[in-house]
Amino acid sequence: MSTRYDATDETQREAGLAAATTAVRAGELVVLPTDTVYGVGADAFDPAAVQRLLDAKGRGREMPPPVLISSGGTLDALASQVPEWARLLVEKYWPGPLTIVVREQGSLQWDLGETKGTVAVRVPQDPVALDLLARTGPLAVSSANLSGRPAATDADQAAEMLGDKVEVILDGGPTSDDRPSTIVDCTGDQPRLLRAGAIPVEELRTVLEGAEVALDDLTAPEDPAAGA
Repeated sequence: MSTRYDATDETQREAGLAAATTAVRAGELVVLPTDTVYGVGADAFDPAAVQRLLDAKGRGREMPPPVLISSGGTLDALASQVPEWARLLVEKYWPGPLTIVVREQGSLQWDLGETKGTVAVRVPQDPVALDLLARTGPLAVSSANLSGRPAATDADQAAEMLGDKVEVILDGGPTSDDRPSTIVDCTGDQPRLLRAGAIPVEELRTVLEGAEVALDDLTAPEDPAAGA
């Protein structure tokens, strides 16, 4: 069973962050709040832990988890060939509810699943998540739910679905938004919207107009949430 910490209480928060950091380094799973929905995370550079995350959710390797980082400065350590228009989006929306899909650095020693040489990256705007990421480094994080069920928007929901599969739950209270992050594919010449989320599409179009690129919308209403 998992140990739960009230991250809104200063004493429990520090104890919870320490326990979660230890758990991640040991290859265990943790539940953490984000600025969108709750996430379940694992060390992005521990293939066994990432597989444990996929198994916990009941998800296959064909749906690799996104990677959360603590600052935009880490992006170029994980990604290559990032277009300038993608950097405009990052400057505008990080930290925040934007996930970008980019080409991964070929030298990285990790296995997130069947990524086809890409990685989805985000900097969340949640102080608990950012504190944890600063201690652990990049985390593979997917929405804290069983595959096919709605993403958790509080620690109770996450515990009900994943409590017996994670080591630590950081309870940051209800999330401020029940929408997942917006996902934009930045691997081609033009941006492509893969998932509508917390950022309005028209806002994205306005930001991208300055870079003279158009946003293709490839989303479908029934698309499942891929990450937090």
